Amino acid sequence: MKQKFVDKGDRARCNKFLVFRSPFCLIRRKSYILAVLVLCCLFIAYGRDKAYSLDITAGMTSWYAWGEQKSSAEDYSPVSSPAFLLGPTLAIKLSENFTLTFVYLYGKFNYEDKDNISRKFKSKRSDADLALNYRLNDYFKVFGGIKYFSYDMLQVPSNHGIYTYKNDGKHTTSALGLGLTATFPIADNLFLLATLSGFYGSIGNDKDKIINTSTLDREKIGFQDFGINSNLSMAYYITGASTTINLGVRYQYFKIKYESRNNDKWQGITMDNTIYGITLTATYFFNI
Repeated sequence: MKQKFVDKGDRARCNKFLVFRSPFCLIRRKSYILAVLVLCCLFIAYGRDKAYSLDITAGMTSWYAWGEQKSSAEDYSPVSSPAFLLGPTLAIKLSENFTLTFVYLYGKFNYEDKDNISRKFKSKRSDADLALNYRLNDYFKVFGGIKYFSYDMLQVPSNHGIYTYKNDGKHTTSALGLGLTATFPIADNLFLLATLSGFYGSIGNDKDKIINTSTLDREKIGFQDFGINSNLSMAYYITGASTTINLGVRYQYFKIKYESRNNDKWQGITMDNTIYGITLTATYFFNI
């Protein structure tokens, strides 16, 4: 599908798109995250002991997950079959008390609407967290940062190759988050980790894109996001290999509250989103 815009002005494209964002708009959105990252690094680097080496932990993480959605407006309750999300993870210990962390996950899901089994969807999901962590003591850390997530829902044609109803959409947001991490030693090189965080809001002018193919209507819908994210896992550190293996479970819930200014039918409608499953992470530790 080709990109279509209402007008061709450079800045107007950020607010006048019908389906996709322009490159200018993408750059502007990503600049928010980049600016926060740069400010965090400058803040820590300014006060860091020059003799202190940087401890870096890098690796790959996976999430074998199930997804569910529920709309307050209609009989719409798609449930996904399990699928993998995969991506990199990075932690940079900038000082004795401050650590910068980044995690990115990407996966593809197949959904079936349990209220209407003839409706099936394909979905691509991205989930990223960038956070600055502060060590309170040997057991607890607090953190704050930006959470980015995006997913689309594309309806699959029926066996007859036609749509009785089609309502494709894409949701993208960048939210501010705060959380707490706890680490408890269980045995030599074996640890119990728990994380709980909350996030709220939408940075910039991100909007849902809803496309009803039966009428060719395309709508931009404002919204607010809020939710929680939790992890519980066991981590084992392999001393000779400077490697940590982490196995656990993760649960994420967020609610979308729509705030349409151009179409009253979306005003006040909410969408509950849940994704949960098993996580496995392998990381390697080194310093520079």
